Amino acid sequence: MELALIGAGNRGMTYAQYAHDRKGIKIVAVLEPDKGRRERASKLLQIPQERCFEKQEDFFACGKLCDAVILASLDRDHYEEAKAALDVGYDLLLEKPISPDPAECLKLQEQALRLNRQIIVCHVLRYTHFYSKIKEILDSGSLGRLVSIDHSENIGNFHMAHSFVRGNWRNSGQSSPIIMQKSCHDCDLLVWFAQSRARTVSSFGSLSYFRRENAPEGSAERCLECPVAQDCRYDARKAYLPIAGEWPAEVVCPSDREEDLLEALKTGPYGRCVYKCDNDVCDHQVMIVEFENGVTATFHLSAFSNRNHRRMHIMCEHGEIYGDDEENVLEISRFASNASAEYTKQIIHPEKTGSGHGGGDAGLVDDFLRLAGKEESRSSIARSVESHLIACAAERSRLTGQTIQMQELRKELGEGGGMN
Repeated sequence: MELALIGAGNRGMTYAQYAHDRKGIKIVAVLEPDKGRRERASKLLQIPQERCFEKQEDFFACGKLCDAVILASLDRDHYEEAKAALDVGYDLLLEKPISPDPAECLKLQEQALRLNRQIIVCHVLRYTHFYSKIKEILDSGSLGRLVSIDHSENIGNFHMAHSFVRGNWRNSGQSSPIIMQKSCHDCDLLVWFAQSRARTVSSFGSLSYFRRENAPEGSAERCLECPVAQDCRYDARKAYLPIAGEWPAEVVCPSDREEDLLEALKTGPYGRCVYKCDNDVCDHQVMIVEFENGVTATFHLSAFSNRNHRRMHIMCEHGEIYGDDEENVLEISRFASNASAEYTKQIIHPEKTGSGHGGGDAGLVDDFLRLAGKEESRSSIARSVESHLIACAAERSRLTGQTIQMQELRKELGEGGGMN
């Protein structure tokens, strides 16, 4: 099987390298506007120079070069590139979000259906052993019908500063709102577990901390020029120099040489003061969802945590599940008859793998390589669009202060059915 890569950033290269390492898989072309990333992809994936493209029009003018495409460019480029790739005849592994615009998500779904092409969305959490085990327990019916979910995503303070204050996803106008860009994963989990479309969505949140008025007195625009940097935990030197060559420092500069990293911090976006960037995405947000089948869910994302992890409390008719994906522990219990009676409790540690997102990255790529052009994937676009509609509704609710009726939103967008 032969693949092309569109977008040779961190996520695109992760998926491409997993595929490249599989027997019988070749990456034969790359489309990447950044010269350094393009050359790195060419070297690591053994792509000939004549198949390394800087511009979209040059890549698509070649017609169909291979069997399928890994598309992991910037959020707002997804729609046009995916649309063109489908027209050429490619199946797609498409990084989330499908598009920041829910109408474009639905258009791509319709186009893929019309052309009989596969779009597998990178909802990697569906492929982890941890969340697959929760799904297995719910589907077994051993705890009765699902009633409610309480879910939180703790982004990690360092991760927030890197990706959503200094990084590519800091500004909703340039990329996506954080509830879409980061937490469509979580919206997708809620849909997957509830097995229903949403009926109503409400949300609240704001950018409360990473603002200019919270900058230390006397601070500069950039860390390397800042006289108070030594007392600031967000000093870019503290954030990146100790982990040169590793994530997320490798996003700032692929070289592990200190002088190269310092040069990138001197001139690039990751060397800016976190209080003085052009960021506008929320650093905390809550969401409440009522599903059409009566299941309710709450979701909370926050930048104010040390650890980058998710916690979930799932409440069913006859018992409950507590889970922490970083600790890789699930606690399953059945309800007792009275306050003093002992209740049964089972502790499960799902299988762990060394790949990213708890094994989800590798599982997703394997699913794509196995199913592209054949049958519907666990994270097909038809099963993924609902999470994006929920995220869109949440952001609209946050901005307007209104509860969003999903039936009205669907009519506005011209959406018909939906799958989970």
